[in-house]
Amino acid sequence: MVRNILPPIHVHPILILFIAISIITGTFIEMLIIFIIVFIHEMGHYLMARFFGWRIRRIMLWVFGGVMETEEHGNRSIKEEVLVTLAGPLQHFFIFALLHLLLQFGFIPDVIFQTAIWYNTIILLFNLLPIWPLDGGKILFQLFSFLMPFKKALDMIFLLSLVLCLSFAIGHLFFFPFTLTFALLMLFLFLENRMEWKRRFYIFMRFLMARYRGNHTVQKMEPLYLSGHQTLMEVFSHFKRDKKHTIILNDKSNETKRIDEADCLHAYFHEKRYANQINELF
Repeated sequence: MVRNILPPIHVHPILILFIAISIITGTFIEMLIIFIIVFIHEMGHYLMARFFGWRIRRIMLWVFGGVMETEEHGNRSIKEEVLVTLAGPLQHFFIFALLHLLLQFGFIPDVIFQTAIWYNTIILLFNLLPIWPLDGGKILFQLFSFLMPFKKALDMIFLLSLVLCLSFAIGHLFFFPFTLTFALLMLFLFLENRMEWKRRFYIFMRFLMARYRGNHTVQKMEPLYLSGHQTLMEVFSHFKRDKKHTIILNDKSNETKRIDEADCLHAYFHEKRYANQINELF
């Protein structure tokens, strides 16, 4: 029964390293508190995603956070993804209330209470940083997706995250004493975003495939006024989430031509007309 409720849960090697360090340094209790908080945080994401019927591959836990790996990337509504993202940070307020109740009824000593409150606050604030794949970065990506085409939103969030990781790392070296924990966290986030930057075209193609198969949310119709000399891939780079597009072209005879995005996607994926310009579809 438990296997039907919980997804596969994996522990990132960096978390295993920190657990080993905590055993050696005698800080295992603090590490256990962090692990429990992170687990509750990720369960918030998971339960909300399960409520919406998301396909979830696994949950990866690492220090001060985790990642819920899912097939639903860009094909669910922005509103839905925001709710799933916010469900994680909201668990910290539940943890605050639970800790006060446990202290009030004498179930935990004051030293454990103070330690848990501290780590719960730190983990909450850390996850709200505007860096992908932290919750703050995901919320920022949803905002980018609302304001601009999906492909541009991808480029913006990964590039911004790389810059912020370097900026925080350099700023920490100049203004604060060096800590191994912070250095490893920034290195981990930088490498994650570097990998995502390399595979952003694959993410974009998965977004297009979902639209081609009709597995995406449509909230609004929005025309795209484009040049007929643009290739199909250039046309796709204008596609926005939660919207269905009609491409409108004006040729030299001032004749208006219209084509549905579904026809463009069919020409690309089914007919394999990869190099065609949009005006060649008429």
